[in-house]
Formats: sequence, C-alpha cells, structure tokens
Amino acid sequence: MDGRHITFAYRGEDDVFRQTRIDLGAEPNEVTVEQGRVRARFVLDLAAHQTRLFTFIVEPVIGEERRETLLFDEAVHELRRSYEEWERSCTSIYTDNELFNTLLHRGQRDLRALLTDTGQGRFLAAGIPWYVAAFGRDALLTSHQILMLNPAPARDSLRLLAQYQGTEVDPWRDEEPGKILHEIRLGELANAMYVPHSPYYGTVDATPLFLMLLGTYFKWTGDRLFFQEMLPHAEAALRWIDTYGDFDGDGFVEYQRRSPRGLDNQGWKDSHNAVVHADGTLAKPPIALAEVQAYVFLAKNRMADVFASLGDDARAEDLRAQASELRRRFNEAFWVEDELFFAMALDGDKRQVTTVTTNPAHGFYCMLIDPEHAEDVATRLLKPDMFSGWGIRTMSKSAAAYNPMSYHNGSVWPHDNALIAAGLKRYGFHKQTNRIATAMFETANHSDYMRLPELFCGFTRRTPNRPVAYPVACSPQAWAAGSPFLMLQAMLGLSARAPENLLTINSPVLPPWLNTVELRNLRVGDSALHLVFRREGETTSFSMLSKEGSVRVVMEE
Repeated sequence: MDGRHITFAYRGEDDVFRQTRIDLGAEPNEVTVEQGRVRARFVLDLAAHQTRLFTFIVEPVIGEERRETLLFDEAVHELRRSYEEWERSCTSIYTDNELFNTLLHRGQRDLRALLTDTGQGRFLAAGIPWYVAAFGRDALLTSHQILMLNPAPARDSLRLLAQYQGTEVDPWRDEEPGKILHEIRLGELANAMYVPHSPYYGTVDATPLFLMLLGTYFKWTGDRLFFQEMLPHAEAALRWIDTYGDFDGDGFVEYQRRSPRGLDNQGWKDSHNAVVHADGTLAKPPIALAEVQAYVFLAKNRMADVFASLGDDARAEDLRAQASELRRRFNEAFWVEDELFFAMALDGDKRQVTTVTTNPAHGFYCMLIDPEHAEDVATRLLKPDMFSGWGIRTMSKSAAAYNPMSYHNGSVWPHDNALIAAGLKRYGFHKQTNRIATAMFETANHSDYMRLPELFCGFTRRTPNRPVAYPVACSPQAWAAGSPFLMLQAMLGLSARAPENLLTINSPVLPPWLNTVELRNLRVGDSALHLVFRREGETTSFSMLSKEGSVRVVMEE
C-alpha cells in the first residue's frame, strides 16, 4: 500500500512475477490490511443531493509487461467506438418482430464482447467466465455460424489457428503434425507444465472444422489470396485426417487420449461420461464419433470445391471420391436398425454406441446422411424423448445415462440445435427447422437480457414454466451468440457461391412469428446486397432492393 495505490503481487511456479495494481484515484482516510485483504475507508462530507465520483484503475502486470492505462472516460469512448465499428462491419438485419431483433442485436454485441486481441490478431474467445481463451472448435464453429453476418472472425480465427498448427508428435500435449489446437492457456499452470495447454491439441474435430470453415469462407468471400496463404495449412490438415486421425486405417477418424493430463473424450461432448453405451457403460477408446465423420465429409467436399475453382480438377475429384466412400461406409457402419437412428460412435472394438444422441444429427448439416434414412432420423429428433419443448436434448430421455441436469447427457445446447435445424433445412424439412428455431426463440424470451445461454437443463416443457438454467453455464458464450444467425440463414435458405459470383436462395420459409426480414450490406465476394423477405400465409418471397457489385441472386427449389 502506497498512498492511493494498492499492489497485490505473487511470484508463480513459472518464476513469473505477477502484480495487480489498483489506483484508488484518491488517498483513503484509513487503510487496514488483514490476511492478504485490504480495506480502504473514505470519509465524505456531502451536502444534500451532492455526489462524488470515484474512479478506480485496475492494472494487471505480468513480468515486465505493462500496458498503457486509460482514464475511465477515455476507455468508455474507445470501447464504444470499437462496438460501433464492429456493427458497421456486420450485415444489418431488421425484422418485424422486435423481440427477435433484440435477440439478434444481443448476439451481435456478445460476439463483439468475445472478440479478444491476442497480440497476433483478434480471436473469438469461447465464453465468459470459464473459457476466455482460444478454443479451436469454438472459434471455428462460431465463425461458421456467422459468415452471413460478418466473415472477418473466420479469417482471423483461421489465421491464428494456422500459426499454432501442430508440427510434431508430442504425447504430453496430444500434438501431431497438421492438428489444430483444442485450447491455449498463457498462465502459470501452462507455463510451469502442470497442464499441457501451451497449447493443448486434444480435440478430434477442430482439424476437419478448420477445413470446413476455410472452404465455406471461400464460398462467401472468394478470397483466393487468403486461400493461397492457408494452403500449406490445409494440406497439413488433410494429411492429419488421413494418417494420425485415422490411425487404425479403418476409414474413420477416431481419438484416444495420450496425455496423462489430457481429455478422455475429445469431441465437443468432452465430459468423461459423454460417450456411453445403451447399458450405461462407458465406451472404450479409440472412439470414432458420428459428427466427426460428418465434419470430415463436408471438409473434403468443401476443399474439393475450392480446388475445382482454382483449376485443380484432379485434386477435387480425388477429395470428392474420398468423401463419397466415407459416406457409404458411415451409413453402413453407424446405422442402428432397431432404433431407426445412427449410433453416436464406434468404440475401440468397433461396436456401435447405440445411445440415441444428437451427435449423428450433425450429419444433416454436412449432408452425410443418406436420404433413405433422413426422415426416420428427423422424426426421432422431434419425438418427446429427444425434443423437450425448449429444444432438442443432447441425449434421449430413454437412455440409461440420461440426466437433464448433466453437461452433455440430456441438456439442451443452442449451438447443437442450430446446426441440426440448419441441416434439416438442407434435406427439405422446413417445418422441423422452424420448430427448432421457434423453441430457441422462445427460450431466449425467458432468458436474461434475451441472451441464449451456453446450455440449459433438458427438463420437459410444461405450461406454465420456463427453461431451467444450468447453474454454471457461460453467458455470453460464442456458440450460443452465433446460433440465431445460422438459424435465420437456414430459414431464409441463403447459400453463397462467391467464386461463381452467385447467391442462391433455396425455399425460404419464415415461421408464423416472422413476417418480414430485411438484410442490408449482405456481402458475397466483393458485392453487397439489400434483400427483403416477406411471408404471406405459407409462402415466403423475397425482393432485391439494391446491390453493389455484379453478384447474381438466384432462387433454387
């Protein structure tokens, strides 16, 4: 304690000296220090209705690194300016439903709040308060969700993840050449090697998601220069899929933890008990998850599209052939006839994990599911054991491991629902898409600040009630903030093909609670569009009010 300044200091196990310096703005009348706690007491003499403003400046100092501190008014001005700049760079979306507008605006501002400057470019942090860090899967999926809104986070995320792409076999960090990181931490535990997060690579899906996003970003932007910059990283990721990803050569990408401090499960459902057989026993590794095969399928098809656009037809044909063979093998190996559904995974003995979950439903979005199975799977997703009324549960109520208050075994995740809804639209299940989108919208109506949470409990909806909160869910959380934009894109049927200078609109269907949707500054390649969608009864039509550039807009059925 020095006058109006308080300093908390600590030298960590990594031998880094860390300080938190607090400038109280004025010297207190009395200071007490007890058991590491500081109490500052100010005595004020105020007239009636008089106010006095105190400004405290909290400055973190790591080693010799210090950042310039701003006065409060300067910091607020700079923050407001950055939000306005973010909003100007986004597609402007207006609807006739003010509550839905609020949900979209909240998501857009939350995404800005999660944009973090790493010193090597901006990056979408996964969520507040637990995951304010770079997570490969979270940044890639969120960036994918919001390409219609703003493609810049996709470019920034791809570029940063490429810098940290695996280059060697390191079991401590579950690292392999070409692999995309799971999580990076910069604190004491990682520096001192107590945890392997420097970075940690224990994720089976971030690498195909990297390719998926790169290919889809190219479809929205047509940015050839950026693709050429990323090409070596794309090639390395493709090699990882075919070698380290499919380490037993069975044609499926699987995972098995090698790090003693790593994750047992390495898909998005990474709880220790998330991959569980119908009898309640845990699946033994190596594990091939259904959704990971879907991501690989779409990744190879997206990369094939890029190579074809760049004139490498032979490479494109080879990747499409690989994807086609994966689709054939998946629909044979994962189909569970007794459930009329797909297995969530194959375990280390190649046994189906037949517990009914949302994992294989991501196959709709990636177009992995054969049409002959599509209706059965879509029907099951919206039966009462899966659909809570507020959304689709991660696991069926009839499963032995079901727990509506668990993290992954019966809860409802907005991003999971958004991917499923968007995928169902690709198979022509318009009503099912809108039913899920409606449930998510109604959930937001019962949520603080009209903000979709990371997840919520899977209890059945009854009248009257509201979604039961998951007590420690992140809020805001990147996936959840991006979900409304992906669902809106699905309802409108938007798909970009910037290399062909084309935007396609396929069977737009607005739900009963939306009559009008207006998009301004919707970017496709170098062009920008102003579109309006209108619903009259069961029919949704669109009109183009203006455009900058030469992009064509085509209605497809």
